[in-house]
Amino acid sequence: MNKKPNILLITSDQQHWNTLGITNKEVKTPNLDRLAKQGTVFTRAYCPNPTCTPTRASIITGKYPSQHGAWSLGTKLPENEHTTGVIFGNNGYKTALVGKAHFQPLAGTENFPSLEAYPILQDLEFWKKFNGPFYGFDHVELARNHTDEAHIGQHYAIWMEEKGCKNWRDYFCKPTGKSDRQLHKWNIPEKYHYNTWIAERTNALMEEYNNNEQSFFLWASFLDPHPSYLVPEPWDTMYDPEKITVPTITKGEHDNNPPHFKLTQQKNPDFSPWQEPDGNSCHGFHSHLHEKKNLAKDIAVYYGMVSLMDKYIGRILDKLEELGLAENTLVVFTTDHGHFYGQHGLVAKGPFHYEDMIKLPFITRFPGRVPAGKQSDSLQSLVDLAPTFLSAAGIDIPRGMAGINQKDVWFGKKDRIRDHIIVENRHQPTTIHVKTYVDKRYKITVYYNQEYGELFDLEKDPQEINNLWNKKEYSELKAKLITKLLFAEMGKEPLWMPRIAGA
Repeated sequence: MNKKPNILLITSDQQHWNTLGITNKEVKTPNLDRLAKQGTVFTRAYCPNPTCTPTRASIITGKYPSQHGAWSLGTKLPENEHTTGVIFGNNGYKTALVGKAHFQPLAGTENFPSLEAYPILQDLEFWKKFNGPFYGFDHVELARNHTDEAHIGQHYAIWMEEKGCKNWRDYFCKPTGKSDRQLHKWNIPEKYHYNTWIAERTNALMEEYNNNEQSFFLWASFLDPHPSYLVPEPWDTMYDPEKITVPTITKGEHDNNPPHFKLTQQKNPDFSPWQEPDGNSCHGFHSHLHEKKNLAKDIAVYYGMVSLMDKYIGRILDKLEELGLAENTLVVFTTDHGHFYGQHGLVAKGPFHYEDMIKLPFITRFPGRVPAGKQSDSLQSLVDLAPTFLSAAGIDIPRGMAGINQKDVWFGKKDRIRDHIIVENRHQPTTIHVKTYVDKRYKITVYYNQEYGELFDLEKDPQEINNLWNKKEYSELKAKLITKLLFAEMGKEPLWMPRIAGA
């Protein structure tokens, strides 16, 4: 057997940290619970940016969005970035990504073309001939839609046709701009759902690599539970909305917050001051008012989406064991960023750096190396995945990576390595340019060119209700944390070129 360890990364999309059965008894995730019992759960893992493209690019580069260039949705990761796929490939690994990439936007230009853009997105003849390389992955099989979005195409649509689903377009929105979304129950049969496709194709690739005695770095990238809240039967009725806890806002909690927080609680808020040239529409800059009864149904379906995904993650874990690969495979499960479903009066996502938005579910398993049945509050960042994967495989880490090698923490040799987290969010060039610093106890969020901000004591105020930013008695603490943020920013600049001479 090839002694090089395999790396299997399994991710969801926009999953709240508290939607695993091990932490939330209202949610059923038996397979992820099994993974947790066999490995270590990290309770303080964070994203480097609470949107898809920036964080996903950080996962494969080991750099922060401000460093790799894909700073916001609507941007692309430059193709010349040195990714983990390239590095693993250069070290004898087979590399693959199945599911959602989102390294590139839905529209391209002459200077910045995109393979994930219209019209090539739905040119199935192109995708029948293209499986990579793509950002260093030898082999990719991609999908871009969330639930029934019109962005259906690429390899997922080809797979549906191969499975006999010739009318697959009937299950997805028409790209006309007219609203024809389904509500809560997705009419697509489960056998044609993208979870089925991701698990099937992931398992086929693992079997192929095993048969050829090839080590692999494989990313199974699920698209759920990202809204819209939509899942096929019977998962749409798996949870009773009447029995689900619905998070709510605390009266007055946004009174001391930056102005965009309070605007979310208005019926017709005006967010125009945040718009600027070269910007884009800001996620979350709209009214977040909602009816509790409707939100309860949304949450019930969101949980159903998590449970359906868990079923197919279980099939991947079962296949690892069936192939005899589980003992030699480092498995990591996480998501790209969090989600709001009523917490602080918010829904979905936006530039609101509460734990709900930036903290993640995070599980590692490697039998005999990662301690089993353990929980750790050691700080983790998704920017650390790339260097840690390379270290676990015995591959040198490039100096250009800004992430921290967490192997000794994952393997139980050290309690912690990080003493802070940095979260970036630059959804607009200047008006939504946000940096958050998190340490063991405190969290501070600073806005570019603004005097407002956020400061929370996570020990005394874990629900983040009481913003201390403007409280005089905390002015000294605020100054210290701003200095720590500055030092952290200076410290994360990678020195890719070693000093080889005195002058």
